[in-house]
Amino acid sequence: MATVLVFMTMALFFINTSMSVIDSVHFFQLNSYRFDTHTKWIRENSRKYLTHNIISVLMLIVVFITMNPIVKAIVLEALFIISLPTEKPKKAKKPLVYTARVKRMLFTTALVIIAVLAPATAVGLTSAHETYALCAMVVIYTLSPYIILLSNLINKPVELSINQYYTNDAKKMLKACPDLKIIGITGSYGKTSVKYYLTTLLRSKYNVLMTPESYNTPMGVVKTIRGSLKATDEIFVCEMGAKWVGDIKELCDIVHPHHGIITSIGPQHLESFKTLDAIKGTKFELADALPEGGMLFLNGDDENIDSYKGDRKHISYSLEGGDYSAFDIAVSERGTTFKVKAPDGETQEFSTKLIGRHNVLNIVGAIAVSHKMGIALKDLRSAVRKLEGVPHRLQLSDKGNMTIIDDAYNSNPSGTKAALEALSLFNGFKILVTPGMVELGSKQDELNREFGQNAADVCDYVVLVGAKQAVPIKAGLLDKNYDESKIYVASNINDALTHVYALNSQGKKKIVLLENDLPDNY
Repeated sequence: MATVLVFMTMALFFINTSMSVIDSVHFFQLNSYRFDTHTKWIRENSRKYLTHNIISVLMLIVVFITMNPIVKAIVLEALFIISLPTEKPKKAKKPLVYTARVKRMLFTTALVIIAVLAPATAVGLTSAHETYALCAMVVIYTLSPYIILLSNLINKPVELSINQYYTNDAKKMLKACPDLKIIGITGSYGKTSVKYYLTTLLRSKYNVLMTPESYNTPMGVVKTIRGSLKATDEIFVCEMGAKWVGDIKELCDIVHPHHGIITSIGPQHLESFKTLDAIKGTKFELADALPEGGMLFLNGDDENIDSYKGDRKHISYSLEGGDYSAFDIAVSERGTTFKVKAPDGETQEFSTKLIGRHNVLNIVGAIAVSHKMGIALKDLRSAVRKLEGVPHRLQLSDKGNMTIIDDAYNSNPSGTKAALEALSLFNGFKILVTPGMVELGSKQDELNREFGQNAADVCDYVVLVGAKQAVPIKAGLLDKNYDESKIYVASNINDALTHVYALNSQGKKKIVLLENDLPDNY
């Protein structure tokens, strides 16, 4: 009887623990597999594990107040059944991706659990072994959110070895293409847009490979090279992302860029960088990696770039008088027209269906690089007309009685100002839907409050997503005496959109700006 109960308890234990482990791996993946980031996240989101921890305490009490395995098994079974609904992973915006690394981590986790439970069955299930098995199950269940960190530590030498193999293979492939020109792009914001625009313009003359989507980490870049590089490619446009000092240098050591673009420097990822000076130094790791004769393109309107560039030889692009400068900019909800003056004095007029002055700046950066790569300004006009909005970056979608401005990919202080400027161009009932900005360290509340102040000048209605995130933005709105009845705090994005659809817009067309969409670990 006792043995049957133990096996039933073990079955429930494996179900509960498996769900808890998978959920924990999911958040570990969202936290970029970084031990310090994930442990901090666990501390800051302790309420997520509240039920798990309460049940764990009750289990430990049961284990230590009675030595009767039958009583223990029955009570533990009841507690496992109660905890089942809370351990089941919730539907995620960005589901767990079962990469090879995740599979190896789950395999190691399974081995750790089996190793702990093995002594209970080594000599058969005696009463002592049954007691040990139940105690071991409780300990493993209690620590399940942390076991993945142990598994990751155990796997670290293997992961480093595998990553190094793939990295070396990518380097060999690049070395086998001596005529391939590599352009690195980095910046606190704007780098993905510039990457897409530049690739489109360069493809009017060259065969171009670019890192897709947001593949801007070392392994993302390596995967792009190993999976997509062809012998016929003439240019590789490589986006380079960074959250920590040294990240750009690591990417440069892999691809060895010939030319580089720095699109912006700002307080993005300030939580990990700690200081703006650290961000500046990291972004300029790209400039330091360029070879003799390599071209460095800088956003001439960015004061943080200007204050750090020193006497580095560079080519600037600007809306305010750089080497490549835009002027006569006319922006409407239908698109944008502007002129560009090159360093040799040549001027060309361009038009695009993209909206916003910030997009003009990004396009001018792409024009500058393309022109220096040998494409005449007049030949770039048709390519600029064909430019499409980058997914989730001020991407327009007309729904008949509603226009969606989708800027949900990410958000930062500069981006929120650009997004609100774009929203202001439209005629209609202007609605902002946002959870605000994150990863801004000690500046986060201040910058979100400023975001709210700026929104008050543009928006007819504001929907804030998440009670915790809403506080500083709402405070900023109220600083401007914004009508509190026109502010709604939603529990999640579905609640927010349901509220937007139900809103009375007084007969006006709804213009909805979706500014940022936080992943599940926020």
